Amino acid sequence: MKALGLIEVSGVTAGIDCLDIMCKSANVELVTWERKLGGRLVTVIVEGDVSAVTAAVENACAGAIKRPVASAVIANPHAETARLVQLSASRIKPKGE
Repeated sequence: MKALGLIEVSGVTAGIDCLDIMCKSANVELVTWERKLGGRLVTVIVEGDVSAVTAAVENACAGAIKRPVASAVIANPHAETARLVQLSASRIKPKGE
C-alpha cells in the first residue's frame, strides 16, 4: 500500500458518486467504505500510487454531487493506520477470501 485516499461525504449516493469519480479519474482501487449516523456520513477509502490517489481525491472533491465534509491523502501510511483500514476492509470481503 503506497497511499490511501479518504473522502467523507453526506449520503450513500454521494459516496458512490465520489468512488466512481475517483476510479474513473486515476488508477486507484476501493479498499473499504464506512457508513455512520445511519448512512448520513459515508467515508470511502481508496489505495494506489501517491500521485494517482492525490488526483483521484482532488477530482472527486471538485466534481462530486455533494461537497465532501472531509478529505485526505495519506502517503506511505503507518502500519497501524494500514491495520485499521484492513480491519474495516475485512468486514466487506466475502467469506473465503
